Amino acid sequence: QLQLVESGGGLVQPGGSLRLSCVASGFTLDYYTIGWFRQAPGKEREGVSCIRSSDGSTYYADSVKGRFAISRDNAKNTVYLQMNSLKPEDTGVYYCAARRGNLLLSLCVAPRNYVYWGQGAQVTVSS
Repeated sequence: QLQLVESGGGLVQPGGSLRLSCVASGFTLDYYTIGWFRQAPGKEREGVSCIRSSDGSTYYADSVKGRFAISRDNAKNTVYLQMNSLKPEDTGVYYCAARRGNLLLSLCVAPRNYVYWGQGAQVTVSS
């Protein structure tokens, strides 16, 4: 059974940092493109970042560029999202998602292109 589990969410003050983890079971992340998405209350799910399976190329939404960093540890079958300089508008439920093979970077933050999803982790940025 293919499964993704996020962890590392929580409450943090503006300007703080969090690192989210996405652990895969039932499949090997090496062959999958992984995306991170978030959804704030009353808003649509939006793509935050992704990392491609073939070459590790990464993509970031403009709203998080320079503050967030995505990485993968194939030995641990885990993808991370390091979030720095957090802002209140970063608040939401963060999901990781996977699809086998590559995606054009321009398409890799579109939710419709992913097959497998985690259950989400709450991130709240507030003073």
